Amino acid sequence: MTSPSKRSLIKLAGWSALAAAAALAGCGKKEQAPAADAGASAAPMAAASAAPAKPEPLKIAFAYVGPVGDGGWTFAHDNARKALQKEFGDRIVTSYVEKVPEGADAERVFRDMASQGNKLIFGTTFGYMEPMLKAAADLPDVKFEHATGYKTAANMNTYDSRTYEGAYLAGVIAGGMTKTHVLGVVGSIPIPEVIRNIDSFTLGAQSVNPKIKTKVVWVNEWFNPPKETEAAQSLINGGADVLMQNTDSSAVLQAAEKAGKYAFGWDSDMTAYAPKAHLASAIINWAPYYIKTTKDVLDGTWKGNQRTWWGVKEGAIDIVSISDKVPAELKAKVEAAKAGLKDGSLVIWKGPIVENTGKVALAKDAVADDKFLGGINFYVKGVEGKVPGGDKK
Repeated sequence: MTSPSKRSLIKLAGWSALAAAAALAGCGKKEQAPAADAGASAAPMAAASAAPAKPEPLKIAFAYVGPVGDGGWTFAHDNARKALQKEFGDRIVTSYVEKVPEGADAERVFRDMASQGNKLIFGTTFGYMEPMLKAAADLPDVKFEHATGYKTAANMNTYDSRTYEGAYLAGVIAGGMTKTHVLGVVGSIPIPEVIRNIDSFTLGAQSVNPKIKTKVVWVNEWFNPPKETEAAQSLINGGADVLMQNTDSSAVLQAAEKAGKYAFGWDSDMTAYAPKAHLASAIINWAPYYIKTTKDVLDGTWKGNQRTWWGVKEGAIDIVSISDKVPAELKAKVEAAKAGLKDGSLVIWKGPIVENTGKVALAKDAVADDKFLGGINFYVKGVEGKVPGGDKK
């Protein structure tokens, strides 16, 4: 499904070993539906003794790479966790550990989660893949779910969302709103997931405005608001008047508002952070997958070695809170594109698509499969510059 480069093999700078140690000490915050009022009318003792014992709730743990308050990636996962808890009530107990570094520290967190009785564990970033795989090998009675990875096991699945669809929809709006015909993207780490989003954003913009050029500044981190702000200002100084980011905070949107430019929310609805600059938010809804997976575990139908990649069609990706500043005819184009993604009549990655070097990436009418999408390491025509390290992939 996805490429080995997915969601960064690079260890997140900024997360210290202390974060992991603190995580291990408490291994998360628990959330459970409130129990019934003990003072409510009690059933007769005879009936109570005859009633079957209530099964223990399924314990589910989540490992987050960022803080739950990042307003983006981790915030979206935690909103889905809350929706999961609401869906199943006292049949489950959920907990989470935030700011778990990618790498060996994550493995210790997964093992600690299992030792506390969690039978379903979600790891929500690409860098957890190898640590989770190692833990899964030693804990066959625990079910593991890994976000954005590509390796599976008998007790470990992978899941992802087609964020490039949300990027394309944001691009349609950007292409119609720019005055300079220059868009800017703050990139996190140059892996296929992020490159694919930059390209799709550009393709969406070019679908309504062929003159579009896209500039990119990389910060090489998922979450670093000061660096994201600096990158956004650099893009604005370079002529970009509409910005998008593939980072986890609202810093780019806020920088755009301060400069009197436009931008988008990413992963979660970021309207409140900078309402004057906000054009729309390309969001991920992880709740449908979390609910389905939990139901499968509760029903005894969960299977390992599965890969799932959901998008607009499955309700995992959407563009929301489109600003009143966006003209009605442009909103209509966005809705038409979204409907096309939902029913399959719109295929974003369909040829002819040309790289910015002039090389044909997809011939006329050729459609990219998931293997192609998972390995994208080039900029499409209209994106300026060169992918960092792209010639080594």
